[in-house]
Amino acid sequence: MTGVWALLGAVALVAVIGVVLRARNGRVRVAKPRDGLPAPVRDLLHPGTPVTLVQVSTTFCATCRQTRALLEDLAGRTEGLRHVELDVTDLPEVAADLGVLRAPTTLALDASGAELLRVGGVPKRDTLIAALRPHLPRPIG
Repeated sequence: MTGVWALLGAVALVAVIGVVLRARNGRVRVAKPRDGLPAPVRDLLHPGTPVTLVQVSTTFCATCRQTRALLEDLAGRTEGLRHVELDVTDLPEVAADLGVLRAPTTLALDASGAELLRVGGVPKRDTLIAALRPHLPRPIG
């Protein structure tokens, strides 16, 4: 009987972890101030672009393609918004410096490199648009 209770406890724990991870997926978080950016990220920024979406990906990331499509479409339709992708498969120190624990993670950076917000997982389009709106020169349609 003890084995049954242990099994039920393990199933309950896995269910709770699954619910928590699902709730956090795609959620926009306000950035914490940080000192400097790693050089590979700094090199992706353009001084004239108000917001750059840096998608941190890996070679084996299944949801990175979905994120790429969403962010490219959004950047293509929005003035002052640019999307770039950084594959950190061979750059684990860059991911560590950025505090990225999962792929994809999207960082919204201003022209100076200050982090405006970040999203772990596939962003929710409407939530991301609402969070980016104050940082762009023209409203997103």
